[in-house]
Amino acid sequence: MKRLIYVFLAILVSIPAMAQIQSPQPSPAAKIMQRVGLTDVTVEYSRPSMRGRTIFGDLVPFDKLWRTGANARTTITFDTDIIVGDGSLKAGSYAIFTKPSATSWDVYFYTETGGGGTPQEWDESKIAAQIKVNTLPIEMPIETFTISFDDLHSSGATLGMMWENTYIGIPFTVPSKEMTMKSIESVMAGPSGNDYFAAATFYYDQGMDLNKAKEWIDKAVAMNSNAFWIMRTQSLIYAKMGDKKGAIEAAKNSLAAAKAAKNADYVKLNEDSLKEWGAM
Repeated sequence: MKRLIYVFLAILVSIPAMAQIQSPQPSPAAKIMQRVGLTDVTVEYSRPSMRGRTIFGDLVPFDKLWRTGANARTTITFDTDIIVGDGSLKAGSYAIFTKPSATSWDVYFYTETGGGGTPQEWDESKIAAQIKVNTLPIEMPIETFTISFDDLHSSGATLGMMWENTYIGIPFTVPSKEMTMKSIESVMAGPSGNDYFAAATFYYDQGMDLNKAKEWIDKAVAMNSNAFWIMRTQSLIYAKMGDKKGAIEAAKNSLAAAKAAKNADYVKLNEDSLKEWGAM
């Protein structure tokens, strides 16, 4: 009986530790994603509300560094290089810090994204880019801090921020033209050696048209003269087609290239095949 009482008491004691009350957060987290041209941009931030308070010049003091939101640092991620202000930003994630004033904001893209607020020690070397933008008045009060993507076009957009009666816009450009031209040139130039290799390998593995596989693998070898792994597949395709002489020649070429690259795996594979085909 005592044992049962102890077990029951242990369960009662553990219940408060396990229970967690869930309630709405005063500054809920938000995540917005936007494709700008050919660049994917993601912003993660927390959204404080006015709740009857004066914001700029009071809750958010003028001329002091602000985390630009609440809770954890506001971060922005680009999957391509972009241009903001007079500088470029490499693809990656950055914390956004701002220094608001009555007429303009200084905006900083900071490489250190972790942390719950402004850095204890501000490191100028971690500023990847910065820009000063003018404030614009808003007639209708904005209760909750909001970040948006505005003025979208194929080569850029404006990262908007608004709260209380203030709006700022941070213009940035993306390399859509350069990426599109590269895509056009790649497609117009036709399949690459790797494309031919992939197609030939698929046909070989699946036991499909070996004549077509041979055509593609020959093109792949011609476009990648030192690619021992491609020449290895060429030798296997030739062997499967019954062209022993061609298979031996391709295997010897692959063996020489593998030795030059110091790739022991392909050296052994080719030597084993050459022994099997009576060439060693």
